[in-house]
Amino acid sequence: KGKCPEDGWDESTIELFLHELAIMDSNNFLGNCGVGEREGRVASGLVARRHYRLIHGIGRSGDISAVQPKAAGSSLLNKLTNSVVLDIIKLAGVRTVTNCFVVPMATGMSLTLCFLTLRHKRPKAKYIIWPRIDQKSCFKSMITAGFEPVVVENVLEGDELRTDIEAVEAKIKAFGAENILCVHSTTSCFAPRVPDRLEELAVICANYDIPHIVNNAYGVQSSKCMHLIQQGARVGRIDAFVQSLDKNFMVPVGGAVIAGFNSSFVQEISKMYPGRASASPSLDVLITLLSLGASGYKQLLKERKEMFSYLSGELKKLADSHNERLLDTPHNPISLAMSLKNLDENNDAAVTQLGSMLFTRQVSGARVVPCGSVQTVNNYTFKGFMSHANDYPCAYLNAASAIGIKKQDVDVFLKRLDKCLKTSRKEAKQEKSINEISNSNTGTEQLED
Repeated sequence: KGKCPEDGWDESTIELFLHELAIMDSNNFLGNCGVGEREGRVASGLVARRHYRLIHGIGRSGDISAVQPKAAGSSLLNKLTNSVVLDIIKLAGVRTVTNCFVVPMATGMSLTLCFLTLRHKRPKAKYIIWPRIDQKSCFKSMITAGFEPVVVENVLEGDELRTDIEAVEAKIKAFGAENILCVHSTTSCFAPRVPDRLEELAVICANYDIPHIVNNAYGVQSSKCMHLIQQGARVGRIDAFVQSLDKNFMVPVGGAVIAGFNSSFVQEISKMYPGRASASPSLDVLITLLSLGASGYKQLLKERKEMFSYLSGELKKLADSHNERLLDTPHNPISLAMSLKNLDENNDAAVTQLGSMLFTRQVSGARVVPCGSVQTVNNYTFKGFMSHANDYPCAYLNAASAIGIKKQDVDVFLKRLDKCLKTSRKEAKQEKSINEISNSNTGTEQLED
């Protein structure tokens, strides 16, 4: 049926299935005689076993989704993977999606592929409207495709950074709709930035006849992000949305899913990919989804949501105990932010030092964001880089409840963060006292002189 099985398969069943697919590829035929330059020859048996002897990759030289006659098993694997992933995207909340395909590139390059496909439809266009999000790969995806990003600063509403809809429309009028390739919006992001106002952006795109590409990097795991995409497509225009395989399906980095509501446009994107492609990302996600089953993936989504509530509550308690606060970002369903105001006031370097302390104590994924850092990316200078705004009111620390997180991860993180904060505050006070003594001594010497 081309759908994810409700209950997961055991490993031996999955391996049997993969071996059956592999013997359909010509490189595994007993009497095969290959005289071409690409015959699926592999020098190392270890490498062959690692890939279940599915060596030919996917697609043909002109179309990543095309069937390769001498690689019937690999081609079938590709078709099945795309079908199963489409089923999961529907299950996760975007029920009217019509087509998707797995591409062996991470999210940034997959976005670039979307922009390059649009170039043929809008040859005059030079600009991409982009509500600011401080993440380099999505910014560079536009530069790499040869377009000029038009950065729209976010507006501060309470603690949240939200899409400035009026500014987006003003930019469209200023540059001219025909000169704009698309609006490039974002769902999943680090707090205090929250998902873009997709419904309003989708309506603007429909009104001005401008394409709309959504960076949904780790949004499949969030029912809220998926709901925004579904609603945006219902009330306005969303041409494609791109999501990472590793962030949403817990597989190695190296793949993404490009999906959309117009099947022919998604096919156009797949045909834009030059040459054949590695089957590894498709193989990894198919094995994962067959082992989990639809019920297993739904359980992971449920657990992630529960852990978000737990992390939020416990981080708030910890923040209160250190005279800090959990920033109020109700529109962000994955990421949380805790202020570091007291630390920042005592010592400018103390904030970044906290990040180093956490990393050396094996806490990965937590981001410490100081005030006022400046970063230049492809000749564009971002003030307040990493905070998604030129001048966010305070320094802060990020933590996220992503798919696969366990209660133990949260508990250990909070315990180590608590210790690091106590150490940082102690060191900051000591340094402040030393500086005060030093200043006092300097003043005494001046009086004596």
